[in-house]
Amino acid sequence: MKRQHLIGAALFAGLVVFPLISPWSITILTLALCEGLAALGIMVLLRAGQVSFGHGLYFAFSAYVVAFMAAARIGHEALLLVPIATAASGLLAAVIGLFIVRYRAIFFGMLNLAISMVFFSLLEKLFSITGGADGKRVPRPTLAGLELGRESFEFWMFYITLALVVLAALGVGRYLASPGGKALEAIKSNETRLEYLGVSSRKVLFGAYLTSGLLAGLGGAIIALVSGHVTPELAYWVRSGEFVFIAILGGGGGVAGRFLGALMFQIIRGYAAVYAPETWHAVLGIMLLAIIFFAPSGLYGLIAGRAGPGAAK
Repeated sequence: MKRQHLIGAALFAGLVVFPLISPWSITILTLALCEGLAALGIMVLLRAGQVSFGHGLYFAFSAYVVAFMAAARIGHEALLLVPIATAASGLLAAVIGLFIVRYRAIFFGMLNLAISMVFFSLLEKLFSITGGADGKRVPRPTLAGLELGRESFEFWMFYITLALVVLAALGVGRYLASPGGKALEAIKSNETRLEYLGVSSRKVLFGAYLTSGLLAGLGGAIIALVSGHVTPELAYWVRSGEFVFIAILGGGGGVAGRFLGALMFQIIRGYAAVYAPETWHAVLGIMLLAIIFFAPSGLYGLIAGRAGPGAAK
């Protein structure tokens, strides 16, 4: 566990310092942190042996809540918009989760995908409300009551996001180490035995699903504020697939792996888009295959393994 904390602390220190050295990286790093939050939610579900291919739904729903509220000048304050939009995505996850947690395996994943694609279609077709495929512009709100320029706003939003990421990572870490988190592992290994012990697997999975929806919603709310624009693409299945990709890329062993995966994903996508713009998806696919075959424990396991014996425990 100490090595897990050491890797997390090193990652945090690097994220604190790097934007001060390279201000141009702030937007990319913020995007990576937001996608890492969504991937962290996917990791929670993976502990129960379930995977969602539709969590772009909560990512996009939260982003559009921010867009509508900011455009209507309702709560035109970033520190207010983020928690409201996150809570809204959590409420949506609670409603959908009541139905979704009845299913397992491929049915769980495909139902999430289907609901997400329905939402994507609504965002595209309801042009008069959502702006259709063009999306909606998000007016820059105040931050702690201050009207900031774009660069200053993005700078402070990055460090606010980093603080929220640390709180989320610590919270998820404690949750996974709690009896509820251990029950998630029991769903994956032997759900019937869990039921015999008097623990409702549906309630356990519902708690995990709600947590994952909140994490994805938090990432989506911040993305809307930083990018200043939201589109239906946020709910598209490709976006949901990216979250799963990042969760696998990061590997197991700790919550820090999701953010390592998100950072590596952004680096690979950025360079691939520049040097292989027509085939960058193929580059990502090759990277995933390489991780599966040569580093099945993911980036986290790779780093922890090199840190010394027992590092990945």
